[in-house]
Amino acid sequence: MNSVKISVVMPAYNTEQYISEAIESILNQTFKDFEFIIIDDASTDNTWGIIQKYAKNDNRIIPLKNKENLKLSKTLNKGIAVSKGKYIVRMDADDISFPDRLEKQVKLMEAKPEVGISGGAMVIMDVSGKVTEERTYHTTDEKIKEKIFRYSPFCHPAIIIRKSVLADSGLYNHYYNPAEDYELYFRIGLQAKFANLTDKLIKYRVVSDSMTNKGLRAMEFKTIEARKKFYDLYRASIWDKIYTFFLFVMVVFPVISPNRKFWLFSKIRKFL
Repeated sequence: MNSVKISVVMPAYNTEQYISEAIESILNQTFKDFEFIIIDDASTDNTWGIIQKYAKNDNRIIPLKNKENLKLSKTLNKGIAVSKGKYIVRMDADDISFPDRLEKQVKLMEAKPEVGISGGAMVIMDVSGKVTEERTYHTTDEKIKEKIFRYSPFCHPAIIIRKSVLADSGLYNHYYNPAEDYELYFRIGLQAKFANLTDKLIKYRVVSDSMTNKGLRAMEFKTIEARKKFYDLYRASIWDKIYTFFLFVMVVFPVISPNRKFWLFSKIRKFL
């Protein structure tokens, strides 16, 4: 493919149980002008075999395999480096995209050239696929940036980024792993505007041993570090700083389990 509108970049690590659903949800999109870059991050199960099987039957798939486990940020940068699309779309190998996701996201980005990154709402499901809740995000640049110090302004596996904006802001910074997406949003926001759709774009699967749970403490420390880095550039309020300090205390003195913390955050997020 010499030119495509979208490059979907999907890292995969030991996701043989879910990756077929993830792949098919992209291949069956109503919008067809895309390439699908799938990178196996040195899986130890049959993930690579499944990727190869789909790649043989659909030439939109570009299968890549890391010789060693590079983690998310470096793997994403590898995919972006070989991409040919005007837009970069994120996808996770254990999630499911709704059929019209790409169509809706391209429509927004084409209509609003000032927007550098956008996302949408998500449906949260458990390992079995049972829906547990829905999560929405603010839609305007002003409101998103107002709340950026309280929580991540986008659902990471549901974002679309203008590739030209990435050229100005830079790619993922591995130093902030596993909060590399959050730190990238801050940099993009200095170059372009934010937006979100009200539409549900993905079904986000919460896996008990996923990085979100297993690496929660590391993620929170890097989240705090990213916020402090941009306090002045985004003019953080005193309440933003107090909230970040409160989060720091909760991380240093953990009294709530990761699963319980995820549940609690989902309940209070709309009040933050």
